Amino acid sequence: MKPRITVITLGVDDLERSLKFYQDGLGLPTEGIVGKEFDHGAVAFFDFLSGIKLAIFERKNIAHDAQIDQSIPSPTEFTIGHNVESKEEVDKVMEQAREAGAIITVEPHDTFWGGYAGYFQDPDGHLWEVVWNPHLEINE
Repeated sequence: MKPRITVITLGVDDLERSLKFYQDGLGLPTEGIVGKEFDHGAVAFFDFLSGIKLAIFERKNIAHDAQIDQSIPSPTEFTIGHNVESKEEVDKVMEQAREAGAIITVEPHDTFWGGYAGYFQDPDGHLWEVVWNPHLEINE
């Protein structure tokens, strides 16, 4: 297996609500919901830098597609790290998330390792860490 990730899919309970959060609230580019003509197929994709896509897909449809039982979601299964170029940008993105309806779980703060970060949860409880790391160069 080559170390390559092209799509990260988040399971959501309400596709329209999540689309509004990510598209209207956070301003992520998307063509909207596609695949409505298929049973269990409606999904929305968001284009990220470096060719990575974020997809939102209803949890019940992920369970159907993967042929597993739907389980209870846990926000501590993983986090999505959104690295930015400054402390000010952390504050700006966190405020944008708050205004979009996110739950701020940790306000932006100086970290023990010399960075600056905060956490928010999207409408389905997924944890996002918005972080400025002075040791990480961001290549767009």
